[in-house]
Amino acid sequence: MFPHYKVYTMPNPILKEGQEAPLFCLHTDEDKELCLKDLRGQKVVLYFYPKDMTPGCTTQACDLRDAHSTFTDAGYTILGVSPDPVARHVKFKEKHDLNFPLLADPEHTVAESYGVWREKKNYGKTYMGIVRSTFVIDEEGKIAHILDNTRAKGHSEKLAKLLEIA
Repeated sequence: MFPHYKVYTMPNPILKEGQEAPLFCLHTDEDKELCLKDLRGQKVVLYFYPKDMTPGCTTQACDLRDAHSTFTDAGYTILGVSPDPVARHVKFKEKHDLNFPLLADPEHTVAESYGVWREKKNYGKTYMGIVRSTFVIDEEGKIAHILDNTRAKGHSEKLAKLLEIA
């Protein structure tokens, strides 16, 4: 007989458009520290994804890679965040020639502050993980748009239409 267990979840903040984006500092795939406060005055696309080297996350990252100039020409900086360590981000970025920083959040503290570290179910199993979500942060550090529980395929196209830059 399997032991009975319960998954305990921390209450997640519910962020809304117009709120201040939670500040953070994380290590990039270049093992440099990147702090959101240092990007004040810039528009940021902050996307959270579950895991490097997986089919959905690869599709999403390559989609954003291919649309990178659409976003940068409109003044956006793209940042990807997952719980993977820096070394795995390096491999993922090199393998797929990604042209934007990947941030390591192994303790998922930033994911929790953005409310994307949540209970998930897959094939009848319940576990905690990243719910694929994107936050667009304006020049003043406020959340302009939220795409919660978004699909990997077509992500950049949907985002570009939302931002009216497509």
